[in-house]
Amino acid sequence: MVHGLSRNGRDYDVLAEALSDRYYVVCPDMVGRGLSDWLPDGFEYTYDQYMNDLTALIARLDVTEVSWLGSSMGGLLGMIMASLPNTPIKKLIVNDIGPFITGDALEKIRSYVGLMPTFPTFDTGLTFVRQIYAPFGQLTNAQWQHMAEHSLVQSSDGTFRLHYDPRVAAFKTDQQDVNLWLCWFGVQCPTLVLRGVESIIFPRDVYDQMASSPLATCREIAGAGHAPALMSAVEIALVRDWLSGL
Repeated sequence: MVHGLSRNGRDYDVLAEALSDRYYVVCPDMVGRGLSDWLPDGFEYTYDQYMNDLTALIARLDVTEVSWLGSSMGGLLGMIMASLPNTPIKKLIVNDIGPFITGDALEKIRSYVGLMPTFPTFDTGLTFVRQIYAPFGQLTNAQWQHMAEHSLVQSSDGTFRLHYDPRVAAFKTDQQDVNLWLCWFGVQCPTLVLRGVESIIFPRDVYDQMASSPLATCREIAGAGHAPALMSAVEIALVRDWLSGL
């Protein structure tokens, strides 16, 4: 399970626990996030770096096949890897991301991911987390608490900050669209495509085009934008039932 641009592997605690009776689940912190190291230069945070890291991780796991679930950035990485020859990905779940992203959408992401506010208390940080990640959906108070505990880290002066390197947003957009349609149509494994109904990053027309693939099962999640947290019973059942039904 591969998280989004400014997130970390603990986002999947609830889903991973729900699937752990049947699957061996791995939820890494990508470099620059959570407990992973930061890179010396912000412009080293590239998809080439992430793909190298994830390829090494799969090799270290000593497995020949994986089911891949990726949210946002993690979904794009999954599409890229699944389109390659001899890919280890045999089942792919893409959470609220498509192969075409407008420059405007990228700029919106960059505008908040590059922030590094400090919070005098955990509770003020929790309020910020609830506001900025509100599109994740209808989380319970306990789930927001859990998310904040792993989204914030305490500094030596007692204040709190977000638990990632703000330089992960150092990519340049210049209003350039991202077009990975060739990767998407190169995916040759069963794929579950999830979309938050209110998503502004994953537009409905891109979702509809992805649905034209005979290997794709497409489902929308009400009450969520970018990107569904996959913590609710309905979301977990959707993922679990699709995986077990193949």
